[in-house]
Amino acid sequence: MGYTVLVVDDSETIRGALVKAFKMAKLPMEEVIQAGDGREALAVLKDKWVDMVLTDINMPNMGGVELLAAMKADVALKDIPVAVVSTEGSQTRMASLKEAGIAGYLRKPCKPEEIRDLLHSVLGEWS
Repeated sequence: MGYTVLVVDDSETIRGALVKAFKMAKLPMEEVIQAGDGREALAVLKDKWVDMVLTDINMPNMGGVELLAAMKADVALKDIPVAVVSTEGSQTRMASLKEAGIAGYLRKPCKPEEIRDLLHSVLGEWS
């Protein structure tokens, strides 16, 4: 049995690249669900259980920071690990995201091995 991951990014191309990276890294995925922004992600999370959320920071309607805050404020969602995958990487931003409770961070573009290592560090090893 594999993991269910929610990928949140306003770029369909980036979401597709992340899905492809999961496959290339031979990650045991049950399902990869996609959302175009934080609002879509919250709607998905009302109906689906996920093991982890990978989100971009800057998106229309609701960005990754707002999504993280909404999840942390919701008893049903607060323990789901959230990792950020973004082109933004200022030390100030990373410090505030870590303080807000992110489980990890990758800078775009990222390699399949980096995604694999992030999932391993957040979700643990699998056999």
